[in-house]
Amino acid sequence: MFETGDILVFQLESGYGLMKVLSKEGPDDDPVWHLRVYEDLFLETDAAEKAAATLDTLSVSIEHAALTNRAFESTPVAHLLNQPSSEEERSLISDWKSNAEKRVFDRSIRLLMGLR
Repeated sequence: MFETGDILVFQLESGYGLMKVLSKEGPDDDPVWHLRVYEDLFLETDAAEKAAATLDTLSVSIEHAALTNRAFESTPVAHLLNQPSSEEERSLISDWKSNAEKRVFDRSIRLLMGLR
């Protein structure tokens, strides 16, 4: 399926958005997905694909969100490319793991962004 570092495109009513898989952990049948979501929206997938090559120039909407597998799968996505995780991104996962709460959302990325 998808791996750490994968850049994914998803469709919204008003265009396309990008997210990056920061990590996937847990059993294959019920993993927790760690994602970063970008604020920039694109009118077509070609523009989203070009932007995916330069993620550091995009605005981040959600720095890190841990999602249930059900929530992750509720938003159809397509793989664009893979970029190695940065030290900052690995740090977000470490911080989440060390947090006693370890909040995991069971809502889609679109809902977490306040979009439908």
